[in-house]
Amino acid sequence: MPTFSDRVERIEISGIREVFEAAGADAINLGLGQPDFPTPDHAREAAVEAIRAGKTDAYTANKGIESLREAIAEKHRVDQGIDLDPANIVATAGASEALHIAIEAHVSAGQEVIVPDPGFVSYDALTKLAGGEPVPVGLRDDLTIDPAAIEAAITEDTAAFIVNSPGNPTGAVSSEDDVREFARIADEHDVLCISDEVYEYTVFDGEHYSPMEFTDGGDVVVINAVSKLFSMTGWRLGWAYGAADRVDRMVRVHQYAQACASAPAQYAAEAALRGDRGIVAEMTDSFERRRDLLLSGLADAGIECPTPRGAFYAMPKVPEGFVSECIDRGVVVVPGEAFGARGAGSARISYATGEDDLRTAIDVMAEAYEAAR
Repeated sequence: MPTFSDRVERIEISGIREVFEAAGADAINLGLGQPDFPTPDHAREAAVEAIRAGKTDAYTANKGIESLREAIAEKHRVDQGIDLDPANIVATAGASEALHIAIEAHVSAGQEVIVPDPGFVSYDALTKLAGGEPVPVGLRDDLTIDPAAIEAAITEDTAAFIVNSPGNPTGAVSSEDDVREFARIADEHDVLCISDEVYEYTVFDGEHYSPMEFTDGGDVVVINAVSKLFSMTGWRLGWAYGAADRVDRMVRVHQYAQACASAPAQYAAEAALRGDRGIVAEMTDSFERRRDLLLSGLADAGIECPTPRGAFYAMPKVPEGFVSECIDRGVVVVPGEAFGARGAGSARISYATGEDDLRTAIDVMAEAYEAAR
């Protein structure tokens, strides 16, 4: 009789996936965290050209092709004013792998990782797979991550804390003061800050800041990807960067788990980073319109919801049974508890869907709310 590792027995299939499987084939899906825009043509063509030229037939360097890493470094120089050495970047199979190798490289068995609650589902699971112990901390009423709560949770066993702005599942955007505090906490406590910045370009109110902007030390690792920035989720191309010694350890994990990111995806990502950014403004404007449409509809239905300032998620407060009532009526939303115990009493709504479907879904959610009250 085969047995299974204690690590894998500590995790379950994502609650998001369970909701998808419970919904009908014709349901309006407000659970999927994926932009509904096409990948830019110039990114697609770059991959095709690389394939035709025979550039994608072999492994690339473990860290990724040099020209891609140079494009990533230039992106962060322009966007954050960070002087980033391309040698300190590793291209990965999406941000998911970047998170995985960052945690595996820095967390020993029994060590603690402070995670937002509610927070992205992978933080808890990847910590457990590394043999670590997730330490959930609650959010403020506006669903932002409180630096004071992180600092209060640090113990001698803390290896890292994870921050995410703009946030999934909340849509919250951390202020400059808070992000400065994340950097200070990492430096003063000599604890790694893992900053998940995959929704960086989708900010409606305020600005995006990275802890890397406010530290001269080596205690921050940044996770990013073209997935949400350029609507390239299926290409599976992300990256991690940080101090040279940290990247070295992450590459040790990456080389055995993945060897290298997909070669065609690397060429596509480079083209997206270097090419026309018109799609970024187009997506952001569209998501802001949809956010406002959703918030107006929720308010009309009497559903309380903190205003999301970025990403494309909202997390309204809902009564027990609301999610089931929505699914029964053909609209997929995700229960808040899928993102942590403190998510109970809420639901995550992704408004990365067409406006006509969103209007229909708002009417359905109003009916579901009344039925569940």
